[in-house]
Amino acid sequence: MARPDKVAAVEEIAQHFRGASASVVTEYRGLTMAQLTTLRRSLGDGANYRVAKNTLVKRAAEDAGVEGLEQLLVGPTAITFITGEPVDAAKALRDFSKTNAGLVIKGGYMDGRALTVAEVNQLANLESREVLLSKLAGAMKGTMAKAAGLFAAPASQVARMTQALADKRAEEGGEPAPAAAAEAAPDTTEASADAES
Repeated sequence: MARPDKVAAVEEIAQHFRGASASVVTEYRGLTMAQLTTLRRSLGDGANYRVAKNTLVKRAAEDAGVEGLEQLLVGPTAITFITGEPVDAAKALRDFSKTNAGLVIKGGYMDGRALTVAEVNQLANLESREVLLSKLAGAMKGTMAKAAGLFAAPASQVARMTQALADKRAEEGGEPAPAAAAEAAPDTTEASADAES
C-alpha cells in the first residue's frame, strides 16, 4: 500500500503538470543549495522549480495525462513548472546552465507534446511576449502614420495644383487668380447701401 506522503506528493506534482503552460525537465547534479536558490529566484514568480523522485514524477505525469517524459526521468531530476511566460523561464534556465555546468536541460513538455533539448533552446531564443507586442505596436503605429499621410496627400496635392494654376494664370497675364480676383473686386454691398441712403 502506498504511503500517504507519497500519494500527496504525486497528487501535488500532477496538479503542477495540469496547471503549467509548459514544463522543463533538468538534472541538477552537483548544484549546491545556494545555487538552487539562485536558480529559483532567476525563474521569477511565473515558474516553480521542483526536485522530485523519478518514480513519483512518472506516476504524476501519468495521472495528469502527460506523455513522452519517461526517457527524461533518469538520474537526479528537477522539473520547472511554468505558469507564466514559457520563453522567459526557458531563457532563465538556459542562461543559468551556461554559468553552472551542474544544471543540464534534458527536455520538456508544452502544448500536449514532449520537447527535445533543441526545442527548449529554440524556445529560449525567442523574444518575450512583451518585446513582440511592443514591436507589433510600433509596426502598427508606423502603418497608421503612413495611412494618415496617404489620406492627407490628395487634399494637399489639390491645394498645390490649384495654387500652381493660379500662379501660372497670373504670370501669363490672363485672368487673375481666384483669390486675387476676389481681392481686386470692389465691395458692392457697401456701395449699394450708400446709394440707398
